[in-house]
Amino acid sequence: QWQLVESGGGLVQPGGSLRLSCHVSGEAVHYVNFGWFRQAPGKEREGISCIRRSDDGTIYADSVNGRFSISRNSSRKTVYLQMNSLKPEDTADYFCAAEYNDYVCAGNVASSREWHYWGQGTQVTVSS
Repeated sequence: QWQLVESGGGLVQPGGSLRLSCHVSGEAVHYVNFGWFRQAPGKEREGISCIRRSDDGTIYADSVNGRFSISRNSSRKTVYLQMNSLKPEDTADYFCAAEYNDYVCAGNVASSREWHYWGQGTQVTVSS
């Protein structure tokens, strides 16, 4: 139903910033709840942020709260993840996800198993 494409990853020094983008195409994209996840080598996929379709409310994992910011553009077809004060432990593959059901972004970021639409991922490396 929806196709997602991420962009914006790369190599950045500790303390630097990056902005990831996720473009969604398909029908009724204004009904989309968006999430950002990351997965480091040998670790489980972690939900780090989401934005609700109903009120643009946002949720952040403790690991990124205060450093990362999620937003979407006026067409509601692109969601961004602004990442500031990056640390080496932020190094991972970052994935955008979309889901119609609102429970995926209510209280916390729901498990990756609850999100049904995924992008291909973009790599972020934080290193000096």
